[in-house]
This record gives sequence, C-alpha cells and structure tokens, in this order.
Amino acid sequence: MPQSPIRKLVPYAEAAAKKGKTIYYLNIGQPDIKTPEIALDAVKMNSLEILAYTRSEGSEDYRKKIAHYYKKNDIQAKHDDIIVTTGGSEALLFAFGSIMDIDDEVIIPEPFYANYNGFSTASGVKIVPVISKIEDNFALPPIEEFEKLITPKTKAILICNPGNPTGYLYSKEEIQKLATIVKKYDLFLIADEVYREFAYDGNTHYSIMQEPGLEDYAIMIDSVSKRYSMCGARIGCLVSKNKSVIETVLKFAQARLSPPTLAQIASEAALDTPQSYFDAVIEEYVERRNVLIEELSKIEGVKVAKPKGAFYCIAELPVKNSDDFAQWLLEHFDIDGETIMVAPAGGFYSTPGVGLNQIRIAYVLNKESLKKSANILKEALKAYKD
Repeated sequence: MPQSPIRKLVPYAEAAAKKGKTIYYLNIGQPDIKTPEIALDAVKMNSLEILAYTRSEGSEDYRKKIAHYYKKNDIQAKHDDIIVTTGGSEALLFAFGSIMDIDDEVIIPEPFYANYNGFSTASGVKIVPVISKIEDNFALPPIEEFEKLITPKTKAILICNPGNPTGYLYSKEEIQKLATIVKKYDLFLIADEVYREFAYDGNTHYSIMQEPGLEDYAIMIDSVSKRYSMCGARIGCLVSKNKSVIETVLKFAQARLSPPTLAQIASEAALDTPQSYFDAVIEEYVERRNVLIEELSKIEGVKVAKPKGAFYCIAELPVKNSDDFAQWLLEHFDIDGETIMVAPAGGFYSTPGVGLNQIRIAYVLNKESLKKSANILKEALKAYKD
C-alpha cells in the first residue's frame, strides 16, 4: 500500500509542535467551517436506547431523503439507486470491487486524489494515468489521449468533479465527451462528486447523473464530509441506475454489516441545512481562494492554477523535490515560531517522476492565516537549498 502524501508528514508536524512551533495546516481538506447545528443536535438530543445495526444499504428514510436532495439538484435518482457507505472512500472501494477484477485497468486524469492509488492497490487494479497540465489549469486532456489508453483490460474512467487536488470543475461539454467514449467502448464512468456544492465564479456543477443515456454506465460517489463539514461522520454513498452494479455493491455492504447509525442520523438531519449556510460558505471559500492565489502569484518562481471549485490548488515551486521541502519546513524552518505543513503533490500522480516540484494547498484556513502561510512559503523558498 502506498503512503498517504497528505498524512505521512504527521510525525514531523507533531515533533515541531512539541518544540512549541505554530503550524498552519495546509495539507489536509479538513474545513474549519462549523458543522450545521441541526446535524449535531440530531445526535445530542437522540433518545435511542439501543445503538443497533441499520440496513446494509443504509436506512430507507435516509436514502429517500438523499434522493429528494438530488432531485432539488436536477439529479433523478430513487432511493433504491443509493447505497450508503462509510464515507466516500468506502463507496470508491465498493465500486472498484464491483466492476473490476484483478489486473483490470481504470483510466484517471492526473493529478488525482491520492487515495485512488491506495484503493486501486487494495483492489488489485491498475491505474492508467492521462496527464492534465498546470498550463491548461488542469482541464480535461484531449479525448484522443483517453482513447489511446483503452485496452481489453480497461473497465472504467474515473474523474473527481470538482477536482481534488486541482480544484478544476469539468464543464458540461467535457462530461459529454467522456459520456461518448464510455458508451463507445462499453466502460463505466465513475465520478467522485463530493465537492458538488463548491463551484465558483458563476459556474455550475454538471453531474454524470444528469447526462442522458448514461444510466448503465454512470457510478456517482458522494459524501457528507465536505458539504456539511462533517469529515468525522464517515458517511458517503454510491449512486447508480445500473441494477447489476447496485446488487453487487450491496454484497460488499452486507459484508461490512452496516454504516454507522448515529452518523446516519446526523447526516439525515444535515439534509435540512438551509441554503443560507451554503451561500455563506461558498462566499468565504471564494474569498480565501482569491487571497491565496493572489499571494502565491506574487512569489518569484511559483506557478499556480486557479481553482474553479472545491478548496484545493496545485502550486509549482522552484524546488526539485517537494517531499524534502515539506519535511524541511517542519524540521528546520519557521518565522517567529510559525511554519506551514503542505502536501507534496508527487503522491497525487501515478506517473513516476511527475509532480515532484508541486504541492497541494487546501485553503481551509481563515484569510489571515492564508496570508501568513503564503509569506512563510515565500521566505522559506529563499532560504531553502535543494
């Protein structure tokens, strides 16, 4: 199993903290936004006397409420099309296990969410990467590049929309191009859509579940983690109108018994969160993004892509190895006792040697902390020697 590029530096961060350093954590997508009170209250005020199993596919009431939420977002899905999972991560593992056998292949535009490497390893599946470039703001690579990579072993194309780690938001036209190719070659199209709400600059999210003719091909992954700032709830879901997929996923769900009961109660309540909550959160993230991109753009030798969604960006640094740089930041550098923790981006690629001079930044801190972090990065780059 590969190490997580996001979490592998934690021991160095803990050592720095023990020395009294203040660390700005830019390495992980843990929002500082408060969880909706309605979700927390649903757990605090619950009168359950037995914390029992729920159905393996998740409680029927919760799945019906999820289906209603999707309908409001122009996604037509019935509760029977939904399997509740222990986070979006389990949904992805179930998807891999359900549609692929050992040594099968999945094509993924890179850089991609680092745990896709772990999920594929755990499933005995091979990732076939197609590289998107920072110069193009990490847009969808030409569809011909996908076509070149398709073999008899190819079972699916996987995208994250909006993207982690790039923040790129795929357009309706890009989704339609992918729809055409999966239908042509009889592949599945898996879309990790956990950041659906986070679309900026007047752009709107277009789900694979909205695209006509994809009923047998589309598998959507979702989660409450980022939408409601409920990362610790560990509740996600897999959605597909392909009955064979759902029947197979359910077998995996039965093998792990059931998703967590209290977390489902919180997640069901969270679906009643008012739109004003999201409006305020989106406004805050847009401001944070703008501050971060502006400050990074001022640093000599740094190249950064502007995200259209989610709350991540990739920055290219004038260093040879961002793993060493990220560790050095924690062990040997600070300004007045303050330093930053970043995620080396090499772990978000599967092509060897690519992304070694890049980092992923999660702009989940307040604007003042982001300004301080950018200044620390600027001064660190001046002091760092490869």
